[in-house]
Amino acid sequence: MSKSPSASPEFSVREFFQRFPDDDACIAHIMQVRFGGTRFECSACGKEASHHKLATRRTFVCANCGHHVNPTAGTILHDTRTPLVSWFYAMYLFCTTRHGVSGKELQRQLGVTYKTAYRIGQQIRDLTSKAQGFDALLSGHVELDEAYVGGRRSGGKRGRGAPGKTIVMGLAERDGRMKAVVIPDVKKDTLRNVVLDNVEPGAVVSTDELVSYGLLAGDGFTHGAVKHGKKEYAHYDYRSGETFHVNTVEGFWKLFKASVRSTHVQISSKHMQRYLDEFTFRASNRNRVNGMFDLLVGVL
Repeated sequence: MSKSPSASPEFSVREFFQRFPDDDACIAHIMQVRFGGTRFECSACGKEASHHKLATRRTFVCANCGHHVNPTAGTILHDTRTPLVSWFYAMYLFCTTRHGVSGKELQRQLGVTYKTAYRIGQQIRDLTSKAQGFDALLSGHVELDEAYVGGRRSGGKRGRGAPGKTIVMGLAERDGRMKAVVIPDVKKDTLRNVVLDNVEPGAVVSTDELVSYGLLAGDGFTHGAVKHGKKEYAHYDYRSGETFHVNTVEGFWKLFKASVRSTHVQISSKHMQRYLDEFTFRASNRNRVNGMFDLLVGVL
């Protein structure tokens, strides 16, 4: 049976603090996710052995040879003076929100300086990029759509050709994963290269009527376009048996732009890819909050 919309969330704030009341609980969870627990094959002696935590350090010691294992070494948590519970709670917020978390919100929630909060947010966004496995090509039926994103600017035109905007392109599997990348323009060669780099050959692709997408059929894709200028938002092609629309990726852009306006106010072109990775990470893993959190822990 499906879960009632009024039921308690799968990973509530209360459950979070029950699971992670202190830094020792966070360290134990990192060991569980990264090493499968405290008993594993030691990299020094090559034998499977239990590893015991030192009382005053974030270090585990092999019971067989005494080799030290620091689960946070080489990660964003290495030598951090911010409590691990604060880092974990920031990651939790990134996994459970829809509109993202601003640096000022992290500052208020964690009780740290804005500089620390901003750095934590950017490093977590880098984790979302690492956790997505961008090497895997999108497959099945993939929707493509470009958008123009940026801060507020009074006057001027809207949409394509608007000044001061960053051009971004979204690619979404039907009921699956999503990717989004910053692009320099919407010329044929640019869009074609993005598709060839991210979509499996022979996939079905839906786009709008932008003429730059007209080359996709020649590359072996089953291509269908909806004509938004004529108020067409979906159509069924009896030859391929596919319903073509870009509603999924357009819904993503609607959420992303609303989040920029409300939560972040504006995002510079320099950092746009980080924020795209954050939002596509949530979109691709929206049905698994616990799993989403552990994905971030796993790529620390």
